Amino acid sequence: MLSFTGTQKQKVDAKGRMSIPADFRRVLEAGDPDWTAGLFPRMYLLYGSHLKNQLHGYTVAEFNAVVAQINALKRGSIEKDRLSRLIIGQSIMLEVDKDGRTVMPIAQRKKLGLTDGELRFIGLGDHFEIWKAETYVEKIDDGLTEWLDAQEDGFDPLIMLDG
Repeated sequence: MLSFTGTQKQKVDAKGRMSIPADFRRVLEAGDPDWTAGLFPRMYLLYGSHLKNQLHGYTVAEFNAVVAQINALKRGSIEKDRLSRLIIGQSIMLEVDKDGRTVMPIAQRKKLGLTDGELRFIGLGDHFEIWKAETYVEKIDDGLTEWLDAQEDGFDPLIMLDG
């Protein structure tokens, strides 16, 4: 199964057009049950209030799996209501055109504090993040660097997977 990997820089213009990285588009195609050659892949852009400085991109299949988990919660429960509002109610389906571009709506661009400029796409396996490039460096890159600097020499982060 394909997954979103790597970090890539992209631009967004004043009209909100942004290119989805080519390898991310392959994952979107594979994760869109209705996609076939010649059609445009679809994706979900999640902009929930819990995502302070970022947006999340999901394949159709992965987003549908998340929605199914939410729908399986007890009807009327506070958990179901909150997750429904944050995830389902604060997402939008976008189509990626033949040139690999999609349009990020103005409300989502404003959330990132950006009208045009550079974006950072970060693959996280089952989804990807979209950040304003400067914010990513400030909030994530710098924090990871500090954390790694505090580790012992020879530290292997994969050790965190061992139980």
